[in-house]
Amino acid sequence: MIKVYGIKNCDTMKKTMSWLTDNGIAHEFIDYKKAGVAEANLPDWAARAGWEKLLNTRGLMWKKLSDHERAAVDEQKALKLMAQYPALIKRPVLDTGAELIVGFSPDDYAARLK
Repeated sequence: MIKVYGIKNCDTMKKTMSWLTDNGIAHEFIDYKKAGVAEANLPDWAARAGWEKLLNTRGLMWKKLSDHERAAVDEQKALKLMAQYPALIKRPVLDTGAELIVGFSPDDYAARLK
């Protein structure tokens, strides 16, 4: 079963959950903000998908960071920021067991999940 990590009240998460349900794909939703699993999973996710793909630099949380926090981001700093502010993790993160899919793309999902 696919594990879907994200934040419950996120519009992208709602689209993802609807797409998975509409396409008959069994999944388990894990709110990484409430469950506190983001920090423990980040090293594995970064190794499998790349920290650059995980770090959401287009969201509101990124804009709220100080200039100092946004400066000179490397993998170590990115992982620390995402652990501290889980909203910085691009949503959703789908773990199929075999691969990690970051972000919502109906075309990508259709190609990779069916």
